[in-house]
Amino acid sequence: MTDRLREIIDEFQGVPDEFRLEMLLERARQFPPLPERYQALREKGLGRVHECMAEVYFFPEVQDGAVRIHADIPGDAPTQRALVGILMDAYDGASPEAVAQIPHDLLNRLGVAKMLGMQRQRGFSGVVAQLQRGVAEAAR
Repeated sequence: MTDRLREIIDEFQGVPDEFRLEMLLERARQFPPLPERYQALREKGLGRVHECMAEVYFFPEVQDGAVRIHADIPGDAPTQRALVGILMDAYDGASPEAVAQIPHDLLNRLGVAKMLGMQRQRGFSGVVAQLQRGVAEAAR
């Protein structure tokens, strides 16, 4: 787990449950746009996370041993935007090894698992798995 992810978990754990949803919504509003160089790939459907009901697209890179994470998620999927935004914040610039060790219980550690239905939790598991595969491939 990266130091940044520990900070994010501490932020979420430091507030009452009723404020965590607002924290997620704020993160969704701050989601960065997909860089232009990935637009054509996204339009072809490449990088799609099929486990998600929302259209989630991932384009990880590894440059000089550091992970760069690019993603695109429509605004009508704020939960996935927020959760992917957390991954981007916590792991952009990290090592491929750090990405491989993303905690499987991250939603519980953030204190948001009980707010999400099983479909969203499964979708997020698919997001993490695809990110880890993409980073592993890019690191070769």
